[in-house]
Amino acid sequence: MPKIAVHTPAWLAEFQAFVLRGNVVDLAVGIIIGAAFTGIVNSLVKDLFTPVIGLLIGGIDFANVFVTLKGPSQPTLEAAKTAGAVTLNIGLFLNAVIQFAIVAFAVFWLVRALSVLYRKKEAPAAPPPPAPELVVLEQIRDLLASRQG
Repeated sequence: MPKIAVHTPAWLAEFQAFVLRGNVVDLAVGIIIGAAFTGIVNSLVKDLFTPVIGLLIGGIDFANVFVTLKGPSQPTLEAAKTAGAVTLNIGLFLNAVIQFAIVAFAVFWLVRALSVLYRKKEAPAAPPPPAPELVVLEQIRDLLASRQG
């Protein structure tokens, strides 16, 4: 029975090298902290920012800002979903935009703080190597000096 050659995609080897190059524990810790941070940001937006912003613009609950595209019109988004209506959820989108802005702002400050902590003093630049002609002249000088001495 002839052997069938199985072609392994080039990207698979590249992906394997990428995965094995980094520190997996650091990656896992980052993902876990990121998930916890997402929960905090979600609560911050839903439980603190959204009610205050809604109160400032007239008592609007962003979670219930929606447009019914098809189906019965209902007073709340949950009621509209229960009735089977197709809705355009503007308020939920605004919540997601606010959450993104908070996460982006926090990541910006985190990266900025880390860059300050890890900023190393620049080492003095090494002098440039001598020109090849100078090296040859030095060799000739050393050769002549060894013959005379």
